Parts: sequence; C-alpha cells; structure tokens
Amino acid sequence: MHENQIPIQPVENPILCSPYKEPDQHWLYDTTTGIPSKMTGRRPASYWFKSERTGSSQMSLLAEEERDDLPLVNALRDDVRRWRASGWENASETTKKLLRHWWREDRFRRLFFCQIESVETIIFLREILAQGKKTRWRPKLSIEEFIMLAEGRNPRPDEWVTHIAQHPKLADIPNELGLNPISRYACKMATGSGKTVVMAMLIAWAFCNRGTKPGDPRFPCRALVVCPNLTIKERLQVLRPGDHDNYYDRFDIVPTSLRPELAKGKVLVTNWHWLAPESETQNVGGVTIIRRGPESPEAFARNRLGDLWDNEPLMVMNDEGHHAYRPAPVSESVKLTAEEKAEREEATVWVTGLDKINAACGIAFCVDMSATPFYIQGSGYPEGSPFPWIVSDFSLVDAIESGITKIPRLPAMDNTGRPDPKYFKLWEHVTKNLKAGEKLNGGKPKPEVVYRKAEDALLTLASEWKQKFDLIEKAYPGQDRTPPVMIVVCDNTDIAEHFYRMISGEELIAADLPDEEDEDEEETPKRKKKKAKPQKQYGQGLKGFPELWNRKGAEVTLRIDSNLLAAAESEDPKATRKDAAEELRQIVSTVGRPREPGEHIRCVVSVNMLNEGWDSNNVTHILGLRAFLSQLLCEQVVGRGLRRMDYTPDPVTGLLTAEYVDIFGVPFSLIPFKGREPGGGAPPEDRPKHEVMALPDRKAFEIRFPIVEGYVVSLKRNFVECDVYKVERTELNPWSTPTAAFVRPQVGYQIGHPGDHGGFGFELLDRQAYYDSVHPQMIEFEIAREVVRELTEAAHPGKERIRRESRSVLFPQVLRIVQLYIRERVVFNGLHHCEVGLQTYTQRIIGLLIAAISPDDQKGETPLLPRLNRYKPIGSSASVHFKTVKPVQVTEASHINFVACDTETWEQAAMFQLEKLAKEGAIFSYVRNDRLEFNIPYEFYGNPQVYEPDFIVRLQNSVHLVLEIKGQSREENEAKYQAARRWVTAVNHWGRLGKWDFLVCWDPQRLGEQIANSIESPSPHPF
Repeated sequence: MHENQIPIQPVENPILCSPYKEPDQHWLYDTTTGIPSKMTGRRPASYWFKSERTGSSQMSLLAEEERDDLPLVNALRDDVRRWRASGWENASETTKKLLRHWWREDRFRRLFFCQIESVETIIFLREILAQGKKTRWRPKLSIEEFIMLAEGRNPRPDEWVTHIAQHPKLADIPNELGLNPISRYACKMATGSGKTVVMAMLIAWAFCNRGTKPGDPRFPCRALVVCPNLTIKERLQVLRPGDHDNYYDRFDIVPTSLRPELAKGKVLVTNWHWLAPESETQNVGGVTIIRRGPESPEAFARNRLGDLWDNEPLMVMNDEGHHAYRPAPVSESVKLTAEEKAEREEATVWVTGLDKINAACGIAFCVDMSATPFYIQGSGYPEGSPFPWIVSDFSLVDAIESGITKIPRLPAMDNTGRPDPKYFKLWEHVTKNLKAGEKLNGGKPKPEVVYRKAEDALLTLASEWKQKFDLIEKAYPGQDRTPPVMIVVCDNTDIAEHFYRMISGEELIAADLPDEEDEDEEETPKRKKKKAKPQKQYGQGLKGFPELWNRKGAEVTLRIDSNLLAAAESEDPKATRKDAAEELRQIVSTVGRPREPGEHIRCVVSVNMLNEGWDSNNVTHILGLRAFLSQLLCEQVVGRGLRRMDYTPDPVTGLLTAEYVDIFGVPFSLIPFKGREPGGGAPPEDRPKHEVMALPDRKAFEIRFPIVEGYVVSLKRNFVECDVYKVERTELNPWSTPTAAFVRPQVGYQIGHPGDHGGFGFELLDRQAYYDSVHPQMIEFEIAREVVRELTEAAHPGKERIRRESRSVLFPQVLRIVQLYIRERVVFNGLHHCEVGLQTYTQRIIGLLIAAISPDDQKGETPLLPRLNRYKPIGSSASVHFKTVKPVQVTEASHINFVACDTETWEQAAMFQLEKLAKEGAIFSYVRNDRLEFNIPYEFYGNPQVYEPDFIVRLQNSVHLVLEIKGQSREENEAKYQAARRWVTAVNHWGRLGKWDFLVCWDPQRLGEQIANSIESPSPHPF
C-alpha cells in the first residue's frame, strides 16, 4: 500500500443495529485493503495494541497495530446472554424485579442494551458466581475458574495467552505485604453510552436488595464514588438518591415499590484528591509544632468516609477508572514527562487511599467505569494494554454501529470516497520535510510553521462549520439554536496560543505602568515596582469568519490547557486567580448548555485533549494538530466530540437517526465513518432539530394529570359490581388460533414454507378430545377463581383466614359476572364453547374483568381509588422539553409549541381538528402525549404494561378528555381501553384534578362530532 494511501474506506451507513438490542451485525475492515464488509453476529471483544515494527511496515498505521482478544469478556458475554434467557436463574426476587423493569420496552426512557448488559454482568459475577450458585446450563466460565480469577490467578494459562496484556484476573493485588487484594471489575463503555446511568443502576441493585434483605452483607448499603476532578464530582451528585435531579427518578431506574429501599442507602461522591494522606506534621510559620505521625487505616477511613463509615464492607465505583492503577517500576533510562509523573502520582494516591479503606472497613467490590480502561504511557505497563479485570466491553465502534454516538465524517477527495491523505494524517504532513529554520530546539515545528502548513485544513473545516452555523442562525423559533462547536486539539501550549490568536483575534498585551514621581530616597524607602497586569486586546481573527472573533464581553472562542487554567485571570481587577480559574472551569463545563456560562462558545482550542468531564453534545468539527501514535489516542480524542444531541429513534426502522462530526487530522483506522465530498452545501442531516417545549406565555393552557401506578381496592364487606355490557368484547378467532391442523411426517431439512412441499400423507389433528373432557362450567369456575385470587392477593396481609372468608363471599358474585360476560360479550364465531378455555382467551378475559370489577359503593364499599407515585404524584405539560428530527406542526391552543408528527395522516389530522375545535370554542386546550410521561397501567396476558393515550384534551366545561386516535385494530387494544375506563373511574372518585373521561376516535374527521357527543353523554362506548 502506498504511503499516501489511506488504509480505510467509508461506509454508506455506519449504523447497523438498534441501541436497545444486542448487536447482531458489525463492520469488519480488511487490514490489507481497508475495504469494510458487513458481517453478521456481534464483534468479539478485543483491543488494539502497537507493535514494534521496522522498515517499510512503519509507513502504514494499520501495520503498526495488532488485535488481541479479551477472552474473559467474551466468555462472560455468552454466560450472561444465557442467564438472561433463563429469566436470571438464581437471582434474588428483588434483582429480577429490577431487571424486568429495566428491560421493559414500554419505558418512557428505554435503557440501552450496553447499559443493561454491563449491570447484568456485575450482578452475574456477584450474585451467581461469587455465591457458588450453579446454573442448569454449562457456563463458559465455571465457578472454579471464577475463584481462581478472584485470587489473581489465570485459570486457563495454556488458552488465555496475551501478547502485551496481563492475564485476566479479578483481583487488584497490592505491592505492599500485608494488604488485602481488592475485587475489581471494569466496564468498558464508549463515551456517550451512559456510564452514569449504569452507576445508578448498580447502586439501585445493591441498595434495593439490602433494603429487602436487611441482614445480607452481599449487598452493600453504602457506595463510595471516586472521580478525577471537581467538574465530574459536581455532575455525579445525581447518584445521591436525595439529590433534586437524581438519576433514579429522571431515568426511572427504580420501581416505586422499591424506592423506599433505595433511600435507606448512603452515597458519597468525591474526587481522588480527597484520598491524599494528611501531613504527618503541623507547621506554623515554617516551624513544626506537632508531629502527628502517619494516619492509621481506620483513622484515614473514618476521617474520609464520615457518615459512610461502618465496620461493614462498602461498594466503590471509580468513574474514569483508568486513572486508578498501581504504577509499575520504570527503568532509570526512561525519562518521564511532567504530565506522566503527575499521572503516576494521581494513580498512587487514588489506589493507596482505596487500600487504606479496604484495610479499615473492607471493600466488597470495586467497579471501574471507563471508555478506555487501558494503561497509559508512563504507567510502567505497555501503553494501551488493558486492565486485566475488564468484564464487559461496549467499544466506540460498537456505539457508532448502534447509533449511540455521532458518526465520524471525513472529507472525500474524489469520487472514490477515500479521505484526503493530507487531511487524514495532517500532523505527518505538517512535520514532514521541515527545514532547519522551521524547527525549535528539540526538533518540534515552530507554531507559525504549523499554522502555515495547516491553514488550508483549518479554513476548509471552518467553512463546513460556518455552513452548520448559518443553518442554526436561520432556524425558526422553536428549533434548536445551540451553536455548533469546533475543537482544535494542539500538540503544545505554544501552538495552541498561536492558533487561538489567529482564530479569535485576541491576545494578551503587557500594559505599561506610569513612571512614579521621584521621591526623597532618604526619607521614603524604595517600594517594589508593581508588575504590569496583561490586558486583553481584540483584533481580527480568522479571515472570513468573524463569527469566531472575540469581542469584549462576547468571547466565543475559548482556549484551555492545564497551565492556563492554573494561571487564568479575569478582567475584574478584584478577582483572584482562583476566582478566574473557577470562572474558566464553569465555562468549559457548560459549553452548549442554554442559560449557562458556556452557552455562546463556538470554538475551543486545547492542548492534547480535553479533560474528562467534558460532555458537550454540540461538537460538530474536530481538527487534530498533534501526533497520534495509537488507535487508543485517536479514540480518546475523537470520543470527546461524539456525544449525541438527540436520542429519538426513527419510528420506521427503530434505529437512532444519524448525527455527524467532521474530523480532520485524527488518523483512526478502525472506526466506521462516512465520507463527505468537498464543496457543496450543508448535508440535510445537519439541519437544526426542532425544540419541543412548554411556552411560559401559554401557562393558561397547562394540563395537569395524576401519575397513577395502580389502584386501591379496599373491600370491607366484599361487595363488588361490574357493568358487563361496558366491558370490551372477546372474539374467538379461528385464523389466529386454529382448531385443526394437517401434519405430515418429515425427514431431513426443507426450505421454504412447509405447505409448499408434497410427499407423504396428511393426518388431521383437532381438539375433540379436549372438548369431550372439559365442560364449559369448569372453564367459568377457573376464570372466576383466578379473578377472585387477583382481587384478594394484596388484601389482609398475613391474615389468611380473613382472606379465605373474603374469597368465599366474592366467588359467587364474580362467577355470575363471568357467566354473564361469556354469554353476552364473547363472540364465538361458530366455534365450540370450550375454545374460550384456551389460555390465550382466559388470560384476556381475566385481565378485562379485573380492570372492570370495582367495589360496590352503593353497599358501603370504599370506591376504587388511584395509587399515585409517591415521589411524583402529579405530572404536567410544563415539564415537556425535548429535541426531535421529526416533522412538526405549530400549535396555538396547546401549552406545547409544536406537535411532533410520526406520520402525515392521523396525528396531523387530529391536531388540525383539535385546533379547529379550539377556535370554535368546543375545547379550551390540548396536549400531545409525547414525552409527557402520561401513561395508564394495565395487564396483557398476565404481564404488566403501560398504555400511552395520544392526547389529553381540556374541554370548555373543564372536563379532561383522554383521547386515543386509532387507525387499525390490534390485539391489545381492548385491554388498553378497559384499563383507561378503570383509570377514569378511579381518578374521578379521587376528584382532586376535576372530572375526566375517555374517548376512542377511529376517524379524525369526525372528532368534533364525537367530542360534542361526549359532552352531552359522558363515557360513551368507543365503538
């Protein structure tokens, strides 16, 4: 391959998989041709490492990288997959309840597959393998092998042979004698895939299990979260259950029934600096006045943990855990940079602090969360080698293929789609053939030379940025107005300063102090001359791009690096350096956030790469101006710009819609990307998204609703009622549930539909034997018995005798209801009456009747009441705020500015009719149930579900109408509608949010007529 040839080619659509399911396809690059092929199945877990090559092989980046498997991860993937399919065999009931809750497809916020798999893996290790529980299937990782891994040994020394990495193990063994190892598990998750949510899920799993099993130390009730810096520490406060913006509520991590158990646990979030040892002496004026000696582990733990201190082991989570490692000795011949020395010191303080806590009270287990859990240069280990305790892996490539992150986009130089070699390996182009006068002492290029040779790349990328910026500036009111951000990643401070000055037009000029008047030197002692404070001066920046020029009070281009953060100064003369550094940190940490200090930033110039904690999602362009010696470094830099802005899946494909980031100068070789032809206008996918939100000036249109999780059925005298004629019908369908089938003997394999093949004879099978042995009355009795059991299941806990008495009174009432329902509401379609005894029909009837039967308040029973979410009992249209790529329609009679339309038919038609009715005075306001979190609980075939009606309409008479627009009939519709009527009955009995009603509309053109009828005659039948 020619040295200028790029070793990769673009793919038309890098997104292959749903983010909510296990990946079933992946792109595979041919390492000799660079041609990608679409492969079936999931990509095995692996990592790339740099090998020592000489000669011509050094010319190709791919030739310098080799792949090695992560065998422990691949074994656990298979085991966790089978464990999931078994219904999480041998897990606690609390764990199963949480996992079912997380896997629900009807969740308002669906969790990504990678998030759930990471948590399942940790739970499988702790609840199954660590407890020695066997499965009914043969696992890839046996209990005996897990024990060896937990002791730091390799259970398969002949098979698990690595090239540069340590062998797999699940113990971090201290170098000092007498210290116990720490059980460590690392979850490798790409930037933007939701690591904080995973930490919340793990805390919920531990705390909820401990709450339901108070004496079980397997589940810690205390969690210590350690992170690298103050910005992340502030952001991770959402892991505290009592935080006002906690993730447990925001992402619906914990079912309401388990929320009290979560609140019993304690979470402490801190940064690694907090683990530093205290000085052994106390000095005053440079004089030692007290020698305290070293802290004991218990004193250290008590001092650091505070309220978290206990004698019982706790759970530790290291966010950005690749900083927490035990530095290995390095040869005296190796010269470490200041940055590498600082990294080793940080790692030492971090891990030594955990060792002391482990010695004092114990660490049950430690989970490292990181996109790159690899050893870095200067660690003493081979650069890029993975932590040996990685147990789950969802890499950046996996995230791109699942649409979880933005897609890298490179400039194509011609119709082949290959990226331009110059812009691909930009630093190589900059540093190649430098003349003597173009280099600094030490061989690095001068900043002005770097700018001259990279200027065309900067201008090209800035032109693409401006196209995106102009689209945003022209956005309609209500569309996303967040400015796109371009990142320039530089090799050193001098280059960063030069590019910052050339882009922003801003520079610091030393101010001249006025000469002091001569004074009597004998009478007045000489004072130290005050140092001039540099002043900012603003001029013209990057030619043709005034949008990036800084102005006084309007600085849109920002320069950040470690030295600048430490020495930053504000224009406020009263501000201290600390104040200025904090001001800069606040700007950096809030880039792209509306109404925050960093909301107006358009360009960021940094040294090396941005620190952890940067989670801006509006990065659209990246320019790399430094050496990239490994794929790991490419991934770390590119990953900073891949966080998505919107997570709304396409309603047709179920995949997340593509978002892009344009990248120059980062020569990644194994990441799927899309080509972008030079010139032309902005691609259609770059157009601004619509921002759907409640408008404060339409407060009068606000609609509030109860968040109902279930119902309170308190039967004092055991009298019930049911209007059978309003219960949804059940229709027996011979086509979906055939009563007879022809079968034939089969030998070997056949391709195609079974009915297409001839040969052998037919034999008729039917259910005559079933009909002969089952009487219709037996079916009625069984249905009635199950309904009664459901009605009394939660009543009179611990009092079985009272419960039996209740059932004996209820049974004859329910049996009469069942008999009347089967006689009047079941459509048999000529089938045998015993067909209703098939489980598909009995479960449906049971669910419908449970939803329809209510306490008979005419005979003294307490009416059916809703059970509200105790933490958020009332929802409101005021909470709606999201971005969408769907087409939208502007509203006038709604609290929300837009209605996002999945289709061009019923939604738009219904909205048009509602707006028309509002103008005619028939309704007051309405709201589309999109991100409103309004749902109705129901059961379908015995499984709990939630139903989301389409609209809530507020009539002029103040009645709230729950409105469903339907275009086609589906199997679960009847169960939903019956549940909606039950919801209306309970909420009306409750009465605190006015009167409610329910309406199903099959034809939006007749919506006005149906609403008028509902006003005259409430609670109409939907048919």
